Amino acid sequence: MSEAFDVIIGLEVHVELKTASKLFCCCSTAFGAPPNSQTCPVCLGLPGVLPVPNSEAIRLAVRSALALNCQVRPFSKFDRKQYFYPDLPKAYQISQYDQPLAEFGWVTIHPSGEEAKRVGIRRIHLEEDAGKLNHLGQRLGDAVGSLVDLNRAGVPLIEIVSEPDMRSAEEARLYLTELRAVLSYLDVSDLRMEEGSLRCDANVSLRPHGYQGSLEELPRVEIKNVNSIRNVQRGIEYEVVRQADMLKRGERIVRETRGFDDSTGRTYSQRSKEEAHDYRYFPEPDLPPLRLSPEWIEAQRTALPLLPDAIRRDLRSRGIPDKDVEVLVLDREAYEYWKDAAQAFSDDRLIVNWMLSDVSRLIHLRGETFATATVRPAQLVELLKLIQEGTLSGRMAKDVLEAMFETGQDAQALVKQKGLSQITDEEALMQVVNQVLETHRHVVADYLSGKEKALAYLVGQVMKLTRGQAKPDLVNRLIKEAISGSQAVSS
Repeated sequence: MSEAFDVIIGLEVHVELKTASKLFCCCSTAFGAPPNSQTCPVCLGLPGVLPVPNSEAIRLAVRSALALNCQVRPFSKFDRKQYFYPDLPKAYQISQYDQPLAEFGWVTIHPSGEEAKRVGIRRIHLEEDAGKLNHLGQRLGDAVGSLVDLNRAGVPLIEIVSEPDMRSAEEARLYLTELRAVLSYLDVSDLRMEEGSLRCDANVSLRPHGYQGSLEELPRVEIKNVNSIRNVQRGIEYEVVRQADMLKRGERIVRETRGFDDSTGRTYSQRSKEEAHDYRYFPEPDLPPLRLSPEWIEAQRTALPLLPDAIRRDLRSRGIPDKDVEVLVLDREAYEYWKDAAQAFSDDRLIVNWMLSDVSRLIHLRGETFATATVRPAQLVELLKLIQEGTLSGRMAKDVLEAMFETGQDAQALVKQKGLSQITDEEALMQVVNQVLETHRHVVADYLSGKEKALAYLVGQVMKLTRGQAKPDLVNRLIKEAISGSQAVSS
């Protein structure tokens, strides 16, 4: 990126709300049904039908707005956004324009090694989704035809429009990641980008250093409907380089909508960018304004769960390192697994260490998640208590954990079944220690001459003879005492 330009980025994020039925009719919102099997006269836009708002969609939209620090309007209204496209059966979309549900919020992002930064949210509005075109080709330009599936038409959405406050593709990634985390804790959407329930449009502009004009005057390129957070970042990175190269050559940036090809990492032109007046907005005549009482709004605020920033503060107060905090906070399932375990076990960091290493590895190896893991938090706690009590060494516990994932059995049952408890009988261990010291006299001599690594070798030999069941710190002490005792006798 040339130092001659500043990067200006704003994101428009569409989130499908987790309701059983659509925004204005009773059709199911379930994903994966046969094409056009979840439709009715209302969502097909047939003449004479009337929309009826879904109260649950309104509740979820308000929860989202409050969690994102927005001001929820007691009065808002629906509008008709008019455009023609094959996946829009009415030739207009019921949305919100000049009086949206909520405004003036923010998301706090946490760039690595930098201070936290607020990214403003301009507005959140409620609208219905369009249908879906299934193109018969790799992308629209190569398609030999398209099929229309209207199952998605009418599914409730919120559109979250950020301020153009982001200055790099990395900041855009952090914003989208944090936004997704907040919505995940609210449980307002399943947030599956691969299924289209979370979609992102990125607006990218470049301005010369020292530019004093309005950001709205800058030619803006929109990268449309990118299907993963990583691809949002890649698309912005490519677009920044493309625009900078054009400006250096004295070429004009065209205001347009572009797609992103994840196989090449490049954006490609789709169409010229529409202005608001192109949609010919006017108030929806079939729906009354949306009136929300201040008391009801406050009741929704009171019911909000603990959200990422508050969780971060709590985890840090427990001494958990920042890098581990971020892993837990940004994965709601992992955090809830940890929380359940922490309620029954006092060593917070030990839980995190096992979760983010061995437990995580085995979960991914088996194609599970923390929510579906074979080993549940209470079972992990039982294993950690066996370590804490000295029944199992760390090495033995790893083997037991693998067996727990394989069989689903509890740690205690496996330890008893396999005879895996740690040997703590000093008299029995001394016999093994004396055998090792007798066999490895030269190593004992090395230790006496000051070679500390020799002690680790001797401990290792004892562990080998006891098949890893001896308690390592006890073995260490007994070896030192045996060597000291033999020295005293010889002198």
